[in-house]
Amino acid sequence: MNRLDYLIQYLINEDPQYSELQIPETEQGKRDLFRALRNVREPKPVSEEFLRLQDEELQSQLQEKGIVELDDCRDAIHRVRKPIHRVRVGNTELSLWQGDITRLRVDAIVNAANAQMLGCFHPLHRCIDNAIHSAAGVQLREECYQQMLQQGHEESTGQAKITKAYNLPCKYVIHTVGPIIPNGIPTECQKEQLASCYRSIMACADENRLESIAFCCISTGEFRFPNQLAAEIAVQTVKDYLTEHPDCSVKQMVFNVFKEVDRDIYQRILLL
Repeated sequence: MNRLDYLIQYLINEDPQYSELQIPETEQGKRDLFRALRNVREPKPVSEEFLRLQDEELQSQLQEKGIVELDDCRDAIHRVRKPIHRVRVGNTELSLWQGDITRLRVDAIVNAANAQMLGCFHPLHRCIDNAIHSAAGVQLREECYQQMLQQGHEESTGQAKITKAYNLPCKYVIHTVGPIIPNGIPTECQKEQLASCYRSIMACADENRLESIAFCCISTGEFRFPNQLAAEIAVQTVKDYLTEHPDCSVKQMVFNVFKEVDRDIYQRILLL
């Protein structure tokens, strides 16, 4: 039995409702099923052998995707014809990078979480919460669960928590809960909540003496915060924090985008 077969069978054996599942024949089919089973899995202990093989598998997949170093960002962007722009605020460099945030080797990446803080339970969902938890491994959901168990209530909108990153190339993940805008028209309170996300993240990074951080586009997409306004709040809030905290530990800050529309928006804002 190869590594993926073992991992899938382990997860199938954990829950009787999956007993009829068949392991796919193709490598991609196996990877998708392995990810899907982890997506729907409740936080609970696993064997040391499972963790060892899971970590080997996720590290192998990471090497295939390729790790992006901050110092190599310009070359990486040039190769794929995606522009990068940099500006400075005090001692901190702000940059824009388009790509998969789970490839970045920074001190911390930001996860747009939900109030339960346990990751996305929808199998193979394309949200960033799912992507980060899938790439990190089952340890991330377990750590989040332990933090929330100790807290005793759901996470408030606008706050932030830090965890280890496990199989991600970064050191930490900072999780924040952004406002949800059902009608796509944020109130003044919701605008302030989004700004609070960025302030809380910066404070968390500063408190932990992190030197580099990559932000995702918090609350856009399925949370329906307008992309342009979200980017304006993000950049202005970060600039204000750096101005108010000249001794901030963060020296390199990346606004990470995945979609072309967000890249164009941030490019215009950062070049003003």
